[in-house]
Amino acid sequence: MATMKRGYVLHHRAYRESSVIVNLLVDGIGRVDAIVRTGSGKRSIKSILQPFQPLIIQFSAQSEAKNLSLKTITHIEAAAPAIPLSGNSLYSGFYLNELSVRLLTVEHQTESLFLAYHRSVLSLAQAFCSSHLRFFEKALLLELGALPSLQYDVDGNAIDADSFYRLEADCGFIPVLQHAVGTFSHGKSVVPGAMLIALHLEDLPAVHLNSAKGLMRFLLAPLLGTKPLLSRQLFIK
Repeated sequence: MATMKRGYVLHHRAYRESSVIVNLLVDGIGRVDAIVRTGSGKRSIKSILQPFQPLIIQFSAQSEAKNLSLKTITHIEAAAPAIPLSGNSLYSGFYLNELSVRLLTVEHQTESLFLAYHRSVLSLAQAFCSSHLRFFEKALLLELGALPSLQYDVDGNAIDADSFYRLEADCGFIPVLQHAVGTFSHGKSVVPGAMLIALHLEDLPAVHLNSAKGLMRFLLAPLLGTKPLLSRQLFIK
């Protein structure tokens, strides 16, 4: 008998008259694309196939659609009430979902990313803070093998909170004498060691939020390509 898995809907779209295709983030598996029959009337499950709704899911071993890497969901139910997000927290949740769909391949084997996503959404429900986005981005980059060490510089020395560093693409952080912290441009920005340590420990004070955002955007840019993220436009007033 197939195992029940915890999951979240990242995105869904209509497939047939009574079915939808869902992009899921599933505990112990990663991203899963699947077909689910929605039913109709009182038996319809459309109300739970929404973002930020904790789910319990069971998959069939067979694929319903030829030439598509789709699993078939044989059972799905709400595991808990939907996590309430609003305002910037809601926009942030959409950003996490879009980022995951864009960068995760189907069945990318990851366990920690589901937990990172779950913690981020719960934290956003309590109060909005951009640090929750940075922590998920960090976890995602780590899973994709695109996160430089936040603990050691290129020479293997521990990052010093009182020093400043420049990111060298594909290498890591190089200590520099320059103390002017700028915006990221072709990887030439200087960032404080204190921010790198805080990001690693997931305890970012307000003073480091902008430099952490610049670093994460720089690291994500080559993975995302030139197509913009629609969810980022929600933050533009």
